[in-house]
Amino acid sequence: MIGLLDRPTNGKIFIDGIDTTTLNDDKISSFRNKKLGFIFQFSNLLSDLTVLENVLLPRQIAGTNDTAEKDAKDLLKAVGLEDQLYKRTNKISGGQAQRAAIARGLINKPSIVLADEPTGNLDSLTSETIVQLMKSMAKKLNQTFIIVTHDREHFGDVDKVITIKDGKAFKGDKPSEMEIIA
Repeated sequence: MIGLLDRPTNGKIFIDGIDTTTLNDDKISSFRNKKLGFIFQFSNLLSDLTVLENVLLPRQIAGTNDTAEKDAKDLLKAVGLEDQLYKRTNKISGGQAQRAAIARGLINKPSIVLADEPTGNLDSLTSETIVQLMKSMAKKLNQTFIIVTHDREHFGDVDKVITIKDGKAFKGDKPSEMEIIA
């Protein structure tokens, strides 16, 4: 629901003070592109495009190309791909593709970043770099990262943890201290 990929059957979804349930499909698409970043478990990069072109795609869709190439190159450098800019994405490793997907999810400086196992395909050193990048972006750009992971300890100290177990949501991640919230 937060990703605005489905509409609620009842209730409302407010993001940045906007009732998104009142938006038509075109406005939802535009809102999603500007306000939400997605980092999927599998990179979902377009193989006909280069790494740089894939990262630039959300910015091109938004129509804000003023500093797009510099921003994309800065993000790709931050994720360790500055030497892969012009390679087609079908010529890079799975871990490199995931890092490119992370850069793509951050390019529009979204308010909320939804990340599904963002470090699942990465080695431990690269994973740590990516976790630190996400944390610094969250602080620097006042972003909220909602991360779904099976590797909770990898993310260290975070503002809030919600654990889903047996269809119930719990506040916290230590079984002895968890409180049911939904």
